[in-house]
Amino acid sequence: MWNKLPVPALVLAAGAAAHPALAEGLPGVTDGPGPNLVIEVADSKGAAKGRIVLDLYNDKAPNHVERLVTLAKSGAYDGVVFHRVIDGFMAQTGDVEFGKHGSDTARAGMGGSNMPDLAAEFNDVSFQAGTVGMARAQDPNSANSQFFIDLAPATFLDGQYTVVGQLVDGWDVLNAIKKGDPAANGAVVEPDYMVKVTVEE
Repeated sequence: MWNKLPVPALVLAAGAAAHPALAEGLPGVTDGPGPNLVIEVADSKGAAKGRIVLDLYNDKAPNHVERLVTLAKSGAYDGVVFHRVIDGFMAQTGDVEFGKHGSDTARAGMGGSNMPDLAAEFNDVSFQAGTVGMARAQDPNSANSQFFIDLAPATFLDGQYTVVGQLVDGWDVLNAIKKGDPAANGAVVEPDYMVKVTVEE
């Protein structure tokens, strides 16, 4: 299985600068009908860093939302690391196969879940700061369990990755997630992880 990455990331991430107007929050972003994914974040030693809340777009990407909700409710996301984090671009997680905290995460980013890949549900939502997208391999219909949250606008991803939601709380926590090495395409050594992921309907 290919590494499920936003494909243009390595080339274009350097041009994605943090948006200064978003330094203290995400003005204009409201919590929609949900469901919401609530993620408790900790550093590699287990120290709590706070929580982020993602409003999922069931009307825009119902199959992908169902997948995230199913995995969260089963506990599959608990303990999964943020294996790839690029400053000024995005934080990626969700590899339930190879990305468990405390295990060998050398292959994190290359796995998925025990469920089949999903057909793309591209929609009209643009990738902005806090937008949640599904990671995939070269095949547009290869999203499975991995997702990423944008740290800055990334409109070059529009129409190429399924937008599945939007961060509505925890912008400061998201930005404090440990960054990876730009020379290694954002791979993180001793990464932060999702201690517990729950669903609020």
